[in-house]
Amino acid sequence: MSIVVVGSVAFDTVETPSGRVERCVAGAATYFSLAASYFTQVRVIGVVGEDFLPEHEAILTRRGVDTRGLDHVSGKSFFWQGSYMKNLNEAQTLATELNVFQSFTPKIPAEYRDSEYLFLANIDPVLQEEVRRSMPDVRMVCGDTMNYWITGHRENLERVLKGLDALLINDGEAKLLAGDGNLMRAAAKILEMGPKSLVVKHGEYGATAFFSERSFPGLAKSDAHVLTVPFRAPALPLSEVVDPTGAGDSFAGGFFGYLASQGELTPAVFKRAMFYGGVMGSFTVERFGTERLQQLDRDEIEKRFALFRQLSHLD
Repeated sequence: MSIVVVGSVAFDTVETPSGRVERCVAGAATYFSLAASYFTQVRVIGVVGEDFLPEHEAILTRRGVDTRGLDHVSGKSFFWQGSYMKNLNEAQTLATELNVFQSFTPKIPAEYRDSEYLFLANIDPVLQEEVRRSMPDVRMVCGDTMNYWITGHRENLERVLKGLDALLINDGEAKLLAGDGNLMRAAAKILEMGPKSLVVKHGEYGATAFFSERSFPGLAKSDAHVLTVPFRAPALPLSEVVDPTGAGDSFAGGFFGYLASQGELTPAVFKRAMFYGGVMGSFTVERFGTERLQQLDRDEIEKRFALFRQLSHLD
């Protein structure tokens, strides 16, 4: 099963208590693609400038990611600089240069049209809606957003929400979107806006899934109780976090990559996908940028999945 992901491919300069890295290949679509590539075929749509060289693209292609949707144009690639010196849980943005990303218009290669899964990473909801409309036959669509789009582009975002099978956002974004500081009430309000399911990320504290009666169309009535109870997946306690950048996008890649690899959406598959999302996020933070995601193998992933199970099971 193939996933198309549309989002940013960028360079980051990051400083944390563990050190500093200059202009590493990053961006939401990059982290998502690498994490998802351990589970299924990934096809990326994005834009890069002349500074994005073959060795940079090879970070994706070595993992089997299809980069035919990566548009190479004149100019410089999207660049972000951030610091975690004050707080490892929240980046301090020092510089944002949109560059070629400012005029990004997603172009869907003909070869991508048979993809069955679509992930709309954190970009302008107008562009998210255009891509979704251009791929009407996908089986499942998941999406992300952020405070900027929630507060300044609400009307456009609400149209996107109506077409999502699952929305993945952090707890602050969920409360802002719903206008409610209570997460349970906020989740119920968001599900009424259109997404069939909601995954709320809590950073180092894991993630929580909220379901609606539309989450699992084939769910037997005897199993309907699963829809009334949120599901919490843990995060792995780590002795050292090197770089939190991209952890949420890696969670999304592991989560959606696993879902796509299974072919059938059931409550059990959804819950396991939450664990795999946590696994991929935990690997990401162990090194700067995408370094750790480039060096994994499936055996490492399964061993860490087993650790996640031990964290959350009584027997």
